[in-house]
Amino acid sequence: MTEAERELGLYYLRGEGTGFCNATEAARWLTPASEKGDVKAQSALGGLYAHGFSASTTTDLFGDEKAEKPDLSKALKWTLAAAEADDADAQALAGFLFATGPEDIQNIEIAKHWYSLAAQSGKPQGHLGLGTLLLLEATTDELTFSAVQHIRTAAEAGLATAHYFLGLIYERAIGVHSDLTLAAQHYAIAAADGVRSAQFRYGAMLLNGVGVPKNITEGETWLRRAAMAGEADAAALVGEIYAQGNDGLPPNYAEAALWFRIAAESGHRYSARALGLLYLTGAGSGAIPRDPDEAAKWLRIAAERGDNLAQADLAGLLLRHQTNPKFTDPAPVHEWFEKAAESGDAIGAYNFAVCLMKGIGIESDEARAAQWFRKAAENIVNAQYHYGRMLAEGRGVAQDLTEARYWLQKAANANMLEALLDLAALKLQGLGGDRDDRAACDLFEQAAAQGSAEAMFALGALYGGGHQIETNREVSLSWYRQAAEMKHPRAALMLGRYLKAGIAILQDLEEARKWFLVASSAGLAEADAELAALTPSTEVNE
Repeated sequence: MTEAERELGLYYLRGEGTGFCNATEAARWLTPASEKGDVKAQSALGGLYAHGFSASTTTDLFGDEKAEKPDLSKALKWTLAAAEADDADAQALAGFLFATGPEDIQNIEIAKHWYSLAAQSGKPQGHLGLGTLLLLEATTDELTFSAVQHIRTAAEAGLATAHYFLGLIYERAIGVHSDLTLAAQHYAIAAADGVRSAQFRYGAMLLNGVGVPKNITEGETWLRRAAMAGEADAAALVGEIYAQGNDGLPPNYAEAALWFRIAAESGHRYSARALGLLYLTGAGSGAIPRDPDEAAKWLRIAAERGDNLAQADLAGLLLRHQTNPKFTDPAPVHEWFEKAAESGDAIGAYNFAVCLMKGIGIESDEARAAQWFRKAAENIVNAQYHYGRMLAEGRGVAQDLTEARYWLQKAANANMLEALLDLAALKLQGLGGDRDDRAACDLFEQAAAQGSAEAMFALGALYGGGHQIETNREVSLSWYRQAAEMKHPRAALMLGRYLKAGIAILQDLEEARKWFLVASSAGLAEADAELAALTPSTEVNE
């Protein structure tokens, strides 16, 4: 009777005759056989509970519902009963449960004990489990070699997961010399047997031609298989392929968004941010419409998973009031940044300082903002600039122009445009230190190289005369023209005056009028006066 119950339970467990496992019927028959001491039944029933079947009473076994979560207490009960009776399958499962179970169950030493017994019985799962645990705690080459050998033994027995781990071992040179070709071979074996992590790594190697000849099409195929099996990193990589364009093809943002969404829904925070940025800007000529509220949704998901850049992107989006309060709830970005700041994160400190300065989610407090800018300034260029500005203006801190120069100089050393302009102004005016027109000129030239019309105008004035550098009206004219062409009002005014007076260029009253009109349209009263002076009779006489 016991053997019949066990065999009937295994029949339902294997899905023989139907092709589908019937866990309810399997448990119905395996339970009485296990209670009568049948070791094979106990081993099978322990595995059934470990893989997610649960039944608290005999009645439950005949119900339509079953729990999705494993019942580890019952799994251990029946698994240990079989393991203690020397069943190798149960010993390997006991090792797994003690190695990977929750904190109240997990016990690595007991796990190694059961894995070791399973390995001694020739069970490849025992070798794999024991090898991975030993590898984690190996402190010498000898221990590492021993651990790798257990994994190799499991792979030689045909265990797909062991081939995946061997791929990692050869890729990362763990106890062996690095061999990317062997790594790819082991990944390929595991991938073909459905190990999704191996499918991801093999696909990535094919995509980049690492360890195997480059094959973008086959690589993407494996990545897609891994992604559809739930490998978030694979979905993210497929998304990147389409976002960047592939094999000479232009980007396909609609396809990229599809894969980023799959990855994000599987917990991939960077894909959530990537998807948010696609909606933030819009992409692909309408393929992804600009939708600030949808952007905020995905940025918030990434932010809540700890992505600092997503937190900053979301804060900027909310600060610009681009979302609709009906669809997007305020996010506690200041709390995220404060928590990061207090943990010593420099980027968090900077972002929290911005929240304090601008009153994002919290009352504006320039004194506290200055404190956090100062802490972040040790590592963050933007913090150096903001702290320097606050020192120069006496906002949140006592004014200290000398100290302001110091921090602005650090930001300027990183070629930050705003810092270059502000530091040049301090040097030109002799604030916080000696006046140094030559140094100011050099800083303005660095800023002009970045396209700053303000810097170009300042250079026009510096070379125009009256400063501590040699006057050069030709150079002055050139800088005024460049700034004027960028619609800088005062530069347009000065260019008009040069043309009107024929300074460093042939007089051209008609072009002078053109630039005075540009300056006048920007509201400069001086330009209006210049235009009034250019009467028709004056132009004829001249």
